[in-house]
Amino acid sequence: MSMIRDLRAAVRPRPSLRKESGSYDHTRAPGTNSAVVDCAVYRDGARVQTPEPLTPQEAMRLVHRDGGFVWIGLHEPTEAEFAGIAGEFGLHPLAVEDAVQAHQRPKLERYDDSLFTVFKTIHYVEHDELTATSEIVETGEVMCFTGRDFFITVRHGGQGSLRALRHRLQDDPELLAKGPSAVLHAIADHVVDGYIAVADAVQDDIDEVETEVFSPGRKGTPRGTDAGRIYQLKREVLEFKRAVSPLLRPMQLLSERPMRLIDPDIQKYFRDVADHLARVQEQVLGFDELLNSILQANLAQASVTQNEDMRKITSWAAIIAVPTMVCGVYGMNFDYMPELHWKFGYPLVLGATVGMCLSIHRILKRNGWL
Repeated sequence: MSMIRDLRAAVRPRPSLRKESGSYDHTRAPGTNSAVVDCAVYRDGARVQTPEPLTPQEAMRLVHRDGGFVWIGLHEPTEAEFAGIAGEFGLHPLAVEDAVQAHQRPKLERYDDSLFTVFKTIHYVEHDELTATSEIVETGEVMCFTGRDFFITVRHGGQGSLRALRHRLQDDPELLAKGPSAVLHAIADHVVDGYIAVADAVQDDIDEVETEVFSPGRKGTPRGTDAGRIYQLKREVLEFKRAVSPLLRPMQLLSERPMRLIDPDIQKYFRDVADHLARVQEQVLGFDELLNSILQANLAQASVTQNEDMRKITSWAAIIAVPTMVCGVYGMNFDYMPELHWKFGYPLVLGATVGMCLSIHRILKRNGWL
């Protein structure tokens, strides 16, 4: 039980983060690859402090000499920038190609001496008002190469920084001493926790749209406004679904199948990540079904509103038809017409016309047409 508490605490946000000496997040060391965000050697759960930032080659030589593992973080490297690191660590060319090109589905691939894992990161975009063009979620990617004595992350997109996660892991030497598989679990848990937060925020947006669609007093709302917002929300949920659903199988493999690169003490905790991921997938699938229902209800309401408008137009046309008919009859140029020269003829006809119009109005209103 203490292991579970330690593991969960290591990947949860803390009130403040401190800058570790030897870290060079978002700064480049002289002679290092320009895409490298951070490069460090960890031994016995602690970061090895060096006078100057290490290059990947220097870090690997230090690991071969004294033990431990190296954790290298890169951000959107080019093929040329990644070639040296790929050669140094013996990464498979197919995995290297996927890591450089990005736009990959979440997956887990096993090669001879490494595991290649792809995660889709999701970030909720804050907005004051949901519109038909609102961007609800932003996606990024984190590719992870897990080896016996190295861990390499390749990040794409402006979201999903791992700097805070690295600092939290450095504050838990017992967990970090488990090696690269502990880092892989921490990243998986971090990504899935992000899914949970985004799912809660999207739920609020869906609740808002649902309330507006089914609330009374929407007759002044322009037609098509709600349908556009609902459709945009469906597109964003679909993007969310593409990140969540393909990751289920990799998490099941990491939690159920023994792998020599995954520490046995760490492997069982992937089951917790898989459970959380399954819960998020259920939410996302529920979002899609609920939005379909809301969209159908909105279209039905629009159809009902159009029918009501046509009934009102028809009702007023029926009322106006009475004076139109009377005026049409008495507008004909005949010399002999009933009561044409009678002094009470005009008020009688006018009164009869008004009376018939009021009678028709009352009947239509009683039947719900007006």
